[in-house]
Amino acid sequence: MKSKHTFRLSREVAGQLAELAIRRRVSQAEVVEAALVSFLSPDDSERMEAALSRRIDRVFRRLELLDQNVELGNEALGLFVRFWLTANPPLPDSRGAAAQSQGKERFEAFVQALARRMEGTERMSG
Repeated sequence: MKSKHTFRLSREVAGQLAELAIRRRVSQAEVVEAALVSFLSPDDSERMEAALSRRIDRVFRRLELLDQNVELGNEALGLFVRFWLTANPPLPDSRGAAAQSQGKERFEAFVQALARRMEGTERMSG
């Protein structure tokens, strides 16, 4: 069941409405109803904008989480280095060259292990 409404239109708009109804072979009420439905429903650009907004919000939340994780990793590394430096006494000068050589080997092994983990073959966490 349809409800009745009364509208006042300018002569120009009324004429355009009458012409369109004649060309389309429909009633003027059907043209007005279709125009109102179109006007009241979101169009493609609004739907696309809403979808894009949701995606941008999701990306933004992921970036915030990534930022928190990087900050946590940096803090953990800084805390570890500070603890390691305070817990390990300096070496005497007589052992410096040997320790430096051994440190270089260990660092190279560390870099290789890090590269393997970053390639995904030996990741500790997902």
